[in-house]
Amino acid sequence: MKTKIRATLVLSAVALLTALPVSSAPAAKLTALFDGQTLTGWVAKGGTAAYRVADGMIIGRTVEGSKNTFLCTTRDYADFEFECDVKCDAALNSGFQIRSHTYDQPTPQASDPKKIRERGEVYGYQCEITEAAKGFSGNFWDEARWTKWHDDLKKKPGATAAFKDGEWNHYRIVAQGDRIRSWINGVPCADFRDALDATGFIGLQVHSVAKGKGPYEVRWKNIGLRELKATEVVQ
Repeated sequence: MKTKIRATLVLSAVALLTALPVSSAPAAKLTALFDGQTLTGWVAKGGTAAYRVADGMIIGRTVEGSKNTFLCTTRDYADFEFECDVKCDAALNSGFQIRSHTYDQPTPQASDPKKIRERGEVYGYQCEITEAAKGFSGNFWDEARWTKWHDDLKKKPGATAAFKDGEWNHYRIVAQGDRIRSWINGVPCADFRDALDATGFIGLQVHSVAKGKGPYEVRWKNIGLRELKATEVVQ
């Protein structure tokens, strides 16, 4: 009888443990890149759009006649995990530059040598922020250089539907070695390999607008980053 009771207790304990939720490891902590009050650690490049801080957000505002403008980190990052919440006026295009640079002299654009990029213009990988109907948000555009998409989100229906117009959208970007990935609101979007840039600054874009349009605004908050080791496994 004792043996039967002991066996019953063991089986009950196993069943209870199986039913309990498995706790996952706590998410790695990101370091804030924005202090919520000032633009310390950031500098505007490329154009004359206006950036200000209000209510714990960085707010970018279009300026008619300006080129694409980027509020950029004052230091470069190589391998990292980056997260940010963004809310963009539907009529405005924006994006996150990563591993990016500026031209130090007038330079022919790689995709069209007849087009000259001016000194100070920003170029590099840009994770797109645009209205949902276009289906490009979360993809990476090669800004002011090869002017092409690095992935094809049309093959990923969930990705093209991840961005929500008029709402806060959570972006996550992981750059590690030659592999670059993105998520919007937890949905996997771009995933590609490119070895052209191993390091560079991060930038928050305010796109240029046509004459007579705007002003429009884009807002960012909860901006954080964690630098990664080359061998670190990141899901």
